[in-house]
Amino acid sequence: MAEAIVELKGVGKSFRSADGTARSVLEGVDFGLVEGEIVALLGQSGSGKSTLLRILAGLIGADVGSVRYRGQPLYGPARGVAMVFQSFALFPWLTVQQNVELGLEARGISPAERARRAAVAIDLIGLAGFEGALPRELSGGMRQRVGIARALVVEPEVLLMDEAFSALDVLTGERLREDILDLWGSGTMPTKAMLIVSHNIEEAVLMADRVLIFATDPGRVRAELPIHLPRPRDPDSLAVRVLIDEAYALMTAAAPAAGRVPEEPAHVRLGNRLPDADVGRMEALLEMLVEDGRTGRADLPQLAEEAELTDDDLLPLAEALALLGFAELADADLHLTELGRRYVAGAHTLRQELFGQQLLSRVPLAAHIRHSLEQAPSGELPQEPFLELLNESLDEAVAERVLRTAIEWGRYGEVFEYDLRTGLIHLPVGEDEEDSAAPTA
Repeated sequence: MAEAIVELKGVGKSFRSADGTARSVLEGVDFGLVEGEIVALLGQSGSGKSTLLRILAGLIGADVGSVRYRGQPLYGPARGVAMVFQSFALFPWLTVQQNVELGLEARGISPAERARRAAVAIDLIGLAGFEGALPRELSGGMRQRVGIARALVVEPEVLLMDEAFSALDVLTGERLREDILDLWGSGTMPTKAMLIVSHNIEEAVLMADRVLIFATDPGRVRAELPIHLPRPRDPDSLAVRVLIDEAYALMTAAAPAAGRVPEEPAHVRLGNRLPDADVGRMEALLEMLVEDGRTGRADLPQLAEEAELTDDDLLPLAEALALLGFAELADADLHLTELGRRYVAGAHTLRQELFGQQLLSRVPLAAHIRHSLEQAPSGELPQEPFLELLNESLDEAVAERVLRTAIEWGRYGEVFEYDLRTGLIHLPVGEDEEDSAAPTA
Protein backbone atom coordinates (compact mmCIF):
# COMPACT_ATOMS: atom_id res chain seq x y z
CA MET A 1 0.00 0.00 0.00
CA ALA A 2 1.37 3.42 -0.96
CA GLU A 3 1.91 6.01 1.73
CA ALA A 4 -1.07 8.15 2.76
CA ILE A 5 -0.21 11.79 2.17
CA VAL A 6 -3.04 13.08 4.36
CA GLU A 7 -4.93 10.98 6.87
CA LEU A 8 -7.93 11.57 9.13
CA LYS A 9 -8.79 9.30 12.06
CA GLY A 10 -11.96 9.66 14.10
CA VAL A 11 -12.40 13.27 12.99
CA GLY A 12 -15.39 15.23 14.24
CA LYS A 13 -16.40 18.83 13.79
CA SER A 14 -19.26 20.87 15.27
CA PHE A 15 -20.47 24.40 14.68
CA ARG A 16 -22.67 26.52 16.90
CA SER A 17 -25.97 27.83 15.55
CA ALA A 18 -27.23 31.35 16.21
CA ASP A 19 -28.82 30.28 19.52
CA GLY A 20 -25.56 28.74 20.72
CA THR A 21 -26.60 25.12 20.17
CA ALA A 22 -23.76 22.89 18.96
CA ARG A 23 -24.50 21.00 15.75
CA SER A 24 -22.34 18.07 14.69
CA VAL A 25 -21.29 18.40 11.04
CA LEU A 26 -18.72 15.59 10.91
CA GLU A 27 -18.44 12.57 13.17
CA GLY A 28 -16.05 9.62 13.20
CA VAL A 29 -14.51 10.35 9.79
CA ASP A 30 -11.69 7.96 8.87
CA PHE A 31 -10.04 8.72 5.56
CA GLY A 32 -6.66 8.54 3.91
CA LEU A 33 -5.59 10.00 0.57
CA VAL A 34 -2.91 7.80 -0.91
CA GLU A 35 -0.15 8.89 -3.28
CA GLY A 36 -1.02 8.19 -6.91
CA GLU A 37 -4.81 8.13 -6.59
CA ILE A 38 -7.83 10.26 -7.39
CA VAL A 39 -10.69 9.99 -4.90
CA ALA A 40 -14.19 11.36 -5.48
CA LEU A 41 -16.55 12.25 -2.64
CA LEU A 42 -20.30 12.11 -3.23
CA GLY A 43 -23.01 13.21 -0.82
CA GLN A 44 -26.00 15.44 -0.32
CA SER A 45 -25.70 19.19 -0.01
CA GLY A 46 -24.93 20.11 3.59
CA SER A 47 -23.41 16.74 4.44
CA GLY A 48 -20.10 18.31 5.47
CA LYS A 49 -18.04 17.55 2.37
CA SER A 50 -16.70 21.09 2.04
CA THR A 51 -15.93 21.15 5.77
CA LEU A 52 -13.93 17.96 5.31
CA LEU A 53 -11.92 19.57 2.49
CA ARG A 54 -11.10 22.57 4.66
CA ILE A 55 -9.92 20.32 7.45
CA LEU A 56 -7.72 18.40 5.00
CA ALA A 57 -6.26 21.70 3.77
CA GLY A 58 -5.61 22.83 7.34
CA LEU A 59 -7.87 25.87 6.92
CA ILE A 60 -9.96 24.85 9.93
CA GLY A 61 -9.20 22.44 12.74
CA ALA A 62 -11.02 19.28 13.81
CA ASP A 63 -12.70 19.25 17.22
CA VAL A 64 -11.88 15.59 17.84
CA GLY A 65 -9.68 13.02 16.14
CA SER A 66 -6.37 13.43 14.37
CA VAL A 67 -5.34 15.01 11.06
CA ARG A 68 -1.89 14.16 9.72
CA TYR A 69 0.08 15.31 6.70
CA ARG A 70 2.99 13.06 5.80
CA GLY A 71 2.68 11.47 9.22
CA GLN A 72 2.90 14.76 11.14
CA PRO A 73 0.00 16.44 12.98
CA LEU A 74 -1.58 19.22 10.92
CA TYR A 75 -2.21 22.38 12.94
CA GLY A 76 -2.59 24.94 10.14
CA PRO A 77 -2.56 25.37 6.35
CA ALA A 78 -0.49 22.64 4.72
CA ARG A 79 2.03 23.97 2.17
CA GLY A 80 1.61 20.82 0.11
CA VAL A 81 -2.17 21.13 -0.25
CA ALA A 82 -4.06 23.47 -2.62
CA MET A 83 -7.77 23.89 -3.26
CA VAL A 84 -9.91 24.79 -6.29
CA PHE A 85 -13.30 26.31 -5.50
CA GLN A 86 -16.63 26.11 -7.33
CA SER A 87 -16.98 29.91 -7.40
CA PHE A 88 -13.58 30.50 -9.13
CA ALA A 89 -12.67 32.91 -6.24
CA LEU A 90 -10.67 35.25 -8.48
CA PHE A 91 -9.90 38.87 -7.69
CA PRO A 92 -11.70 40.80 -10.47
CA TRP A 93 -9.24 43.71 -10.47
CA LEU A 94 -6.19 41.46 -11.00
CA THR A 95 -5.04 40.01 -14.32
CA VAL A 96 -4.74 36.30 -14.98
CA GLN A 97 -1.01 36.49 -14.27
CA GLN A 98 -1.52 38.40 -11.02
CA ASN A 99 -4.27 36.05 -9.81
CA VAL A 100 -2.05 33.03 -10.44
CA GLU A 101 0.92 34.62 -8.65
CA LEU A 102 -1.03 35.38 -5.46
CA GLY A 103 -0.24 32.15 -3.64
CA LEU A 104 3.45 32.49 -4.44
CA GLU A 105 3.51 36.10 -3.24
CA ALA A 106 2.03 35.00 0.09
CA ARG A 107 4.92 32.54 0.45
CA GLY A 108 7.54 35.20 -0.10
CA ILE A 109 8.70 34.02 -3.54
CA SER A 110 10.71 36.61 -5.46
CA PRO A 111 8.92 38.53 -8.27
CA ALA A 112 11.07 36.95 -11.00
CA GLU A 113 10.45 33.42 -9.73
CA ARG A 114 6.74 34.15 -9.30
CA ALA A 115 6.49 35.30 -12.90
CA ARG A 116 8.35 32.24 -14.19
CA ARG A 117 6.30 29.70 -12.25
CA ALA A 118 3.01 31.45 -13.04
CA ALA A 119 3.85 31.40 -16.75
CA VAL A 120 4.49 27.65 -16.56
CA ALA A 121 1.18 27.00 -14.76
CA ILE A 122 -0.78 29.23 -17.14
CA ASP A 123 0.70 27.44 -20.14
CA LEU A 124 0.10 24.04 -18.54
CA ILE A 125 -3.60 24.73 -18.06
CA GLY A 126 -4.03 26.08 -21.61
CA LEU A 127 -4.26 29.84 -21.02
CA ALA A 128 -1.06 31.04 -22.68
CA GLY A 129 -1.72 34.40 -24.32
CA PHE A 130 -4.29 35.48 -21.73
CA GLU A 131 -1.85 36.52 -19.00
CA GLY A 132 -2.94 40.16 -19.15
CA ALA A 133 -6.71 39.53 -19.29
CA LEU A 134 -9.06 40.41 -16.45
CA PRO A 135 -11.53 37.78 -15.15
CA ARG A 136 -14.51 39.64 -16.66
CA GLU A 137 -12.97 39.17 -20.10
CA LEU A 138 -12.88 35.38 -19.75
CA SER A 139 -15.52 32.68 -20.13
CA GLY A 140 -16.56 30.61 -17.13
CA GLY A 141 -14.37 27.72 -18.22
CA MET A 142 -11.35 30.00 -18.65
CA ARG A 143 -11.91 31.57 -15.23
CA GLN A 144 -11.95 28.12 -13.66
CA ARG A 145 -8.71 27.31 -15.49
CA VAL A 146 -7.20 30.37 -13.80
CA GLY A 147 -8.34 28.97 -10.44
CA ILE A 148 -6.72 25.62 -11.25
CA ALA A 149 -3.49 27.31 -12.42
CA ARG A 150 -3.40 29.30 -9.18
CA ALA A 151 -3.65 26.03 -7.24
CA LEU A 152 -1.03 24.22 -9.35
CA VAL A 153 1.52 27.05 -9.28
CA VAL A 154 2.39 26.28 -5.65
CA GLU A 155 3.25 22.73 -6.80
CA PRO A 156 0.94 20.95 -4.33
CA GLU A 157 1.23 17.28 -3.52
CA VAL A 158 -2.53 17.22 -2.93
CA LEU A 159 -5.13 19.02 -5.03
CA LEU A 160 -8.59 19.42 -3.49
CA MET A 161 -11.42 20.29 -5.90
CA ASP A 162 -14.67 21.50 -4.33
CA GLU A 163 -17.28 20.99 -7.07
CA ALA A 164 -14.84 22.66 -9.44
CA PHE A 165 -16.85 21.81 -12.58
CA SER A 166 -20.42 22.29 -11.34
CA ALA A 167 -20.68 26.02 -12.14
CA LEU A 168 -19.80 25.36 -15.79
CA ASP A 169 -22.04 24.28 -18.65
CA VAL A 170 -21.94 20.56 -19.44
CA LEU A 171 -19.59 20.70 -22.46
CA THR A 172 -17.15 23.12 -20.81
CA GLY A 173 -17.10 21.03 -17.65
CA GLU A 174 -16.45 17.84 -19.62
CA ARG A 175 -13.59 19.40 -21.57
CA LEU A 176 -11.94 20.80 -18.46
CA ARG A 177 -12.31 17.49 -16.65
CA GLU A 178 -10.70 15.68 -19.60
CA ASP A 179 -7.84 18.18 -19.68
CA ILE A 180 -7.18 17.65 -15.95
CA LEU A 181 -7.12 13.87 -16.48
CA ASP A 182 -4.76 14.29 -19.45
CA LEU A 183 -2.40 16.34 -17.29
CA TRP A 184 -2.66 13.78 -14.50
CA GLY A 185 -1.94 10.90 -16.87
CA SER A 186 0.96 12.66 -18.56
CA GLY A 187 2.80 13.21 -15.29
CA THR A 188 3.29 16.93 -16.02
CA MET A 189 1.28 17.94 -12.94
CA PRO A 190 3.22 18.30 -9.69
CA THR A 191 0.23 16.83 -7.86
CA LYS A 192 0.50 13.31 -6.41
CA ALA A 193 -3.11 12.85 -5.24
CA MET A 194 -6.49 14.49 -5.84
CA LEU A 195 -9.71 14.61 -3.84
CA ILE A 196 -12.74 15.75 -5.82
CA VAL A 197 -16.05 16.71 -4.22
CA SER A 198 -18.82 16.29 -6.76
CA HIS A 199 -22.58 16.06 -7.16
CA ASN A 200 -22.19 14.30 -10.52
CA ILE A 201 -22.08 10.52 -10.20
CA GLU A 202 -20.91 9.95 -13.78
CA GLU A 203 -18.11 12.49 -13.31
CA ALA A 204 -16.98 10.70 -10.15
CA VAL A 205 -16.90 7.30 -11.88
CA LEU A 206 -15.03 8.66 -14.92
CA MET A 207 -12.35 10.39 -12.85
CA ALA A 208 -11.75 8.47 -9.64
CA ASP A 209 -9.90 5.39 -8.44
CA ARG A 210 -12.24 5.33 -5.43
CA VAL A 211 -15.66 6.86 -4.87
CA LEU A 212 -16.65 7.57 -1.28
CA ILE A 213 -20.31 7.99 -0.34
CA PHE A 214 -20.85 10.50 2.44
CA ALA A 215 -23.74 10.24 4.91
CA THR A 216 -25.55 13.26 6.35
CA ASP A 217 -26.33 14.53 9.87
CA PRO A 218 -23.56 14.10 10.79
CA GLY A 219 -21.26 13.67 7.81
CA ARG A 220 -19.20 10.48 7.68
CA VAL A 221 -17.98 7.96 5.12
CA ARG A 222 -20.84 5.50 4.63
CA ALA A 223 -19.64 3.40 1.69
CA GLU A 224 -16.75 3.04 -0.74
CA LEU A 225 -16.76 2.01 -4.39
CA PRO A 226 -13.33 1.02 -5.80
CA ILE A 227 -12.82 1.56 -9.54
CA HIS A 228 -10.14 -0.41 -11.37
CA LEU A 229 -10.84 0.65 -14.96
CA PRO A 230 -8.02 2.32 -16.90
CA ARG A 231 -8.40 5.95 -17.99
CA PRO A 232 -9.68 7.41 -20.25
CA ARG A 233 -13.05 5.77 -19.61
CA ASP A 234 -15.88 5.61 -22.10
CA PRO A 235 -19.07 6.88 -20.39
CA ASP A 236 -21.17 4.68 -22.69
CA SER A 237 -19.28 1.44 -22.03
CA LEU A 238 -21.00 -1.36 -20.15
CA ALA A 239 -18.33 -1.43 -17.42
CA VAL A 240 -18.78 2.30 -16.70
CA ARG A 241 -22.59 2.09 -16.76
CA VAL A 242 -22.48 -0.79 -14.25
CA LEU A 243 -20.30 1.28 -11.91
CA ILE A 244 -22.59 4.30 -12.29
CA ASP A 245 -25.54 2.08 -11.32
CA GLU A 246 -23.58 0.83 -8.30
CA ALA A 247 -22.85 4.40 -7.22
CA TYR A 248 -26.52 5.35 -7.59
CA ALA A 249 -27.50 2.31 -5.53
CA LEU A 250 -25.07 3.30 -2.77
CA MET A 251 -26.26 6.91 -2.84
CA THR A 252 -29.91 5.89 -2.46
CA ALA A 253 -29.46 2.86 -0.18
CA ALA A 254 -30.69 4.68 2.92
CA ALA A 255 -33.56 6.55 1.23
CA PRO A 256 -36.36 3.99 1.90
CA ALA A 257 -35.40 3.88 5.57
CA ALA A 258 -35.65 7.66 5.73
CA GLY A 259 -39.25 7.36 4.64
CA ARG A 260 -40.31 5.12 7.49
CA VAL A 261 -41.69 6.77 10.58
CA PRO A 262 -40.54 4.86 13.69
CA GLU A 263 -42.71 3.88 16.61
CA GLU A 264 -41.24 6.75 18.63
CA PRO A 265 -42.99 10.01 19.46
CA ALA A 266 -43.15 12.23 16.37
CA HIS A 267 -41.15 15.01 17.99
CA VAL A 268 -38.05 12.79 17.98
CA ARG A 269 -38.01 13.03 14.19
CA LEU A 270 -39.08 16.61 13.69
CA GLY A 271 -35.54 17.78 13.04
CA ASN A 272 -34.95 15.47 10.08
CA ARG A 273 -34.13 17.10 6.78
CA LEU A 274 -36.63 16.86 3.96
CA PRO A 275 -35.41 16.35 0.39
CA ASP A 276 -35.41 19.64 -1.49
CA ALA A 277 -38.03 18.49 -4.00
CA ASP A 278 -40.59 20.46 -5.97
CA VAL A 279 -44.06 18.90 -6.18
CA GLY A 280 -44.40 19.53 -9.92
CA ARG A 281 -41.11 17.81 -10.66
CA MET A 282 -42.05 14.92 -8.38
CA GLU A 283 -45.26 14.40 -10.35
CA ALA A 284 -43.42 14.62 -13.66
CA LEU A 285 -40.97 11.94 -12.49
CA LEU A 286 -43.83 9.65 -11.42
CA GLU A 287 -45.49 10.11 -14.80
CA MET A 288 -42.26 9.22 -16.60
CA LEU A 289 -42.39 5.80 -14.92
CA VAL A 290 -45.47 4.85 -16.96
CA GLU A 291 -44.60 6.64 -20.21
CA ASP A 292 -43.09 5.08 -23.35
CA GLY A 293 -44.10 1.56 -22.44
CA ARG A 294 -42.53 1.56 -19.00
CA THR A 295 -44.26 -0.64 -16.44
CA GLY A 296 -43.63 1.61 -13.47
CA ARG A 297 -39.90 1.01 -13.08
CA ALA A 298 -36.90 2.87 -14.49
CA ASP A 299 -33.15 3.12 -14.10
CA LEU A 300 -32.11 6.32 -12.27
CA PRO A 301 -29.19 7.21 -14.57
CA GLN A 302 -31.50 6.79 -17.58
CA LEU A 303 -34.16 8.95 -15.91
CA ALA A 304 -31.59 11.65 -15.22
CA GLU A 305 -30.57 11.70 -18.87
CA GLU A 306 -34.11 11.68 -20.26
CA ALA A 307 -35.39 14.31 -17.83
CA GLU A 308 -32.23 16.41 -18.30
CA LEU A 309 -31.75 16.55 -14.55
CA THR A 310 -28.47 16.65 -12.67
CA ASP A 311 -27.89 14.04 -9.97
CA ASP A 312 -28.23 16.85 -7.45
CA ASP A 313 -31.77 17.47 -8.76
CA LEU A 314 -32.87 13.89 -9.41
CA LEU A 315 -31.85 12.21 -6.15
CA PRO A 316 -33.86 14.52 -3.86
CA LEU A 317 -36.92 13.98 -6.08
CA ALA A 318 -36.53 10.21 -5.91
CA GLU A 319 -35.95 10.33 -2.15
CA ALA A 320 -39.03 12.50 -1.65
CA LEU A 321 -41.19 10.04 -3.59
CA ALA A 322 -39.84 7.19 -1.46
CA LEU A 323 -40.39 9.21 1.70
CA LEU A 324 -44.05 9.77 0.78
CA GLY A 325 -44.59 6.16 -0.24
CA PHE A 326 -45.35 6.80 -3.92
CA ALA A 327 -42.22 5.00 -5.14
CA GLU A 328 -39.43 2.78 -3.88
CA LEU A 329 -35.70 2.92 -4.50
CA ALA A 330 -33.86 -0.35 -5.06
CA ASP A 331 -30.58 -1.11 -6.86
CA ALA A 332 -30.43 2.29 -8.60
CA ASP A 333 -34.00 1.83 -9.89
CA LEU A 334 -37.08 3.84 -9.06
CA HIS A 335 -40.40 2.01 -9.24
CA LEU A 336 -43.98 2.88 -8.46
CA THR A 337 -45.78 1.49 -5.45
CA GLU A 338 -49.46 0.63 -5.71
CA LEU A 339 -50.21 3.96 -4.09
CA GLY A 340 -48.01 5.64 -6.66
CA ARG A 341 -50.01 3.99 -9.46
CA ARG A 342 -53.23 5.32 -7.93
CA TYR A 343 -51.65 8.75 -7.73
CA VAL A 344 -50.54 8.79 -11.38
CA ALA A 345 -53.94 7.55 -12.59
CA GLY A 346 -55.88 9.98 -10.41
CA ALA A 347 -57.37 13.37 -11.15
CA HIS A 348 -55.88 16.47 -9.58
CA THR A 349 -58.18 16.41 -6.54
CA LEU A 350 -57.36 12.76 -5.80
CA ARG A 351 -53.67 13.48 -6.14
CA GLN A 352 -53.95 16.30 -3.62
CA GLU A 353 -55.90 14.10 -1.22
CA LEU A 354 -53.36 11.24 -1.42
CA PHE A 355 -50.46 13.66 -1.10
CA GLY A 356 -51.97 15.23 2.02
CA GLN A 357 -52.65 11.84 3.61
CA GLN A 358 -49.12 10.61 3.02
CA LEU A 359 -47.64 13.89 4.19
CA LEU A 360 -49.42 13.70 7.55
CA SER A 361 -48.65 10.01 8.09
CA ARG A 362 -45.00 9.99 6.98
CA VAL A 363 -43.58 13.47 7.64
CA PRO A 364 -43.69 14.25 11.39
CA LEU A 365 -42.88 17.94 10.85
CA ALA A 366 -45.99 18.39 8.70
CA ALA A 367 -48.11 16.46 11.20
CA HIS A 368 -46.77 18.62 14.03
CA ILE A 369 -47.57 21.84 12.17
CA ARG A 370 -51.10 20.62 11.40
CA HIS A 371 -51.74 19.52 14.99
CA SER A 372 -50.46 22.84 16.33
CA LEU A 373 -52.77 24.77 14.00
CA GLU A 374 -55.75 22.68 15.09
CA GLN A 375 -54.99 23.53 18.72
CA ALA A 376 -54.62 27.26 18.05
CA PRO A 377 -57.93 29.14 18.65
CA SER A 378 -57.43 31.23 15.50
CA GLY A 379 -56.25 28.32 13.37
CA GLU A 380 -53.05 30.18 12.52
CA LEU A 381 -49.54 30.46 13.91
CA PRO A 382 -46.34 32.30 12.98
CA GLN A 383 -43.57 30.28 11.35
CA GLU A 384 -40.92 31.31 13.90
CA PRO A 385 -41.67 28.63 16.56
CA PHE A 386 -41.31 25.91 13.94
CA LEU A 387 -38.02 27.40 12.73
CA GLU A 388 -36.74 27.52 16.31
CA LEU A 389 -37.63 23.86 16.71
CA LEU A 390 -35.73 22.93 13.55
CA ASN A 391 -32.77 25.07 14.57
CA GLU A 392 -32.20 22.74 17.52
CA SER A 393 -30.82 20.10 15.14
CA LEU A 394 -30.21 21.91 11.84
CA ASP A 395 -28.26 25.03 10.95
CA GLU A 396 -30.28 28.13 10.14
CA ALA A 397 -30.13 27.93 6.35
CA VAL A 398 -31.06 24.22 6.29
CA ALA A 399 -33.87 24.77 8.81
CA GLU A 400 -35.36 27.49 6.62
CA ARG A 401 -35.17 25.26 3.56
CA VAL A 402 -36.78 22.32 5.38
CA LEU A 403 -39.65 24.48 6.63
CA ARG A 404 -40.11 25.98 3.16
CA THR A 405 -40.32 22.47 1.69
CA ALA A 406 -42.82 21.34 4.35
CA ILE A 407 -44.99 24.40 3.66
CA GLU A 408 -44.90 23.83 -0.10
CA TRP A 409 -45.88 20.19 0.34
CA GLY A 410 -48.53 21.10 2.93
CA ARG A 411 -50.12 23.68 0.64
CA TYR A 412 -50.30 21.23 -2.25
CA GLY A 413 -51.83 18.52 -0.05
CA GLU A 414 -54.27 21.10 1.42
CA VAL A 415 -52.98 20.30 4.90
CA PHE A 416 -52.27 23.96 5.71
CA GLU A 417 -51.72 27.29 3.99
CA TYR A 418 -49.12 30.02 4.24
CA ASP A 419 -49.46 33.78 3.97
CA LEU A 420 -46.27 35.14 2.43
CA ARG A 421 -47.17 38.70 3.43
CA THR A 422 -47.64 38.01 7.15
CA GLY A 423 -45.48 34.89 7.57
CA LEU A 424 -48.43 33.07 9.18
CA ILE A 425 -49.20 29.40 8.63
CA HIS A 426 -52.93 28.67 8.87
CA LEU A 427 -55.53 25.98 8.33
CA PRO A 428 -56.99 25.83 4.82
CA VAL A 429 -59.69 28.43 4.22
CA GLY A 430 -63.02 27.11 5.47
CA GLU A 431 -61.68 24.53 7.91
CA ASP A 432 -61.31 26.95 10.84
CA GLU A 433 -64.83 28.27 10.22
CA GLU A 434 -66.19 24.71 10.09
CA ASP A 435 -64.46 23.88 13.37
CA SER A 436 -65.81 26.96 15.10
CA ALA A 437 -69.32 26.29 13.80
CA ALA A 438 -69.35 22.67 14.94
CA PRO A 439 -71.80 21.98 17.82
CA THR A 440 -70.20 21.51 21.22
CA ALA A 441 -71.12 18.63 23.52
